[in-house]
Amino acid sequence: MPSLPKTLTAAMADTVEQVEAAIDVLLPKADLMEARLFDAMRYGCLGGGKRLRPFLVMESARMFGVAPACALRTAAAVEFIHCYSLIHDDLPAMDDSPLRRGRKTVHLQFDEATAILAGDALLTAAFEVLADPETHEDPQVRCRLVAALSRAAGARGMVGGQMLDLIAESTPFDIGAITRLQRMKTGDIIAFSAAAGAILGKASPAHLHALQAYAHDLGLAFQIADDLLDVEGTEDETGKAVGRDVAAGKATFVSILGVDRAKAQARRLADQAAGHLDIFGSRADMLKEVARFVVERRS
Repeated sequence: MPSLPKTLTAAMADTVEQVEAAIDVLLPKADLMEARLFDAMRYGCLGGGKRLRPFLVMESARMFGVAPACALRTAAAVEFIHCYSLIHDDLPAMDDSPLRRGRKTVHLQFDEATAILAGDALLTAAFEVLADPETHEDPQVRCRLVAALSRAAGARGMVGGQMLDLIAESTPFDIGAITRLQRMKTGDIIAFSAAAGAILGKASPAHLHALQAYAHDLGLAFQIADDLLDVEGTEDETGKAVGRDVAAGKATFVSILGVDRAKAQARRLADQAAGHLDIFGSRADMLKEVARFVVERRS
């Protein structure tokens, strides 16, 4: 992994620590007959990871003076959604992946049925957290968070993108279709994460729009980098199996653009994403660093 600016390195590490502590509290160990379900939920959420989406929530919230406790609950809810999607994505009916974040996937550590239920439980837990008054005292803000995350995670967002990803295994996709697929599957949750701080902070429409535009380009840059890692990365670097898209004959940004053009496009998108944040001045410097980080990462 490339060397990160010390401030970004420290900030991301701090977010990982805070989010994992919050998840540990929100998903307590259960002394119940169904304890296996809670164990699988915790295994799927507490197995490492960059916590990029929670970091975007925390940083955008900081820009608008949001109470850290409110931001942290929202960040944990986003991570619940992300981890549920990974658990289901790894299932034999989907990608049939044996490894995630350097460990056995949930369905191999437990079993397929438990993995499905763990994903279901994490999905619903996310909205339980957002709807709780502890997340924000204003019920309208909580409703906006629930509505926005529902759209980002549902049939017109992440889940619809996953459906397109399955179709892409047997249907030729052009660059426009690939872009739409990745915007839905990956970009929409990233966009929510970046906008969540503005929602919590009751920011102006102009500020909310700037963060959404930033996240749109960031999400595409992130996915191109992921496609490049699938071609150029190793299992040790990424913590998951690589080369699966090529083996499946699936169209990706790299298969259509080629490695060099894909790298150039990722850099352009990162620069464009950072440019959307100029409206915030130096307050957005950390988010600008994130845009550069996502295209240089090795995991």
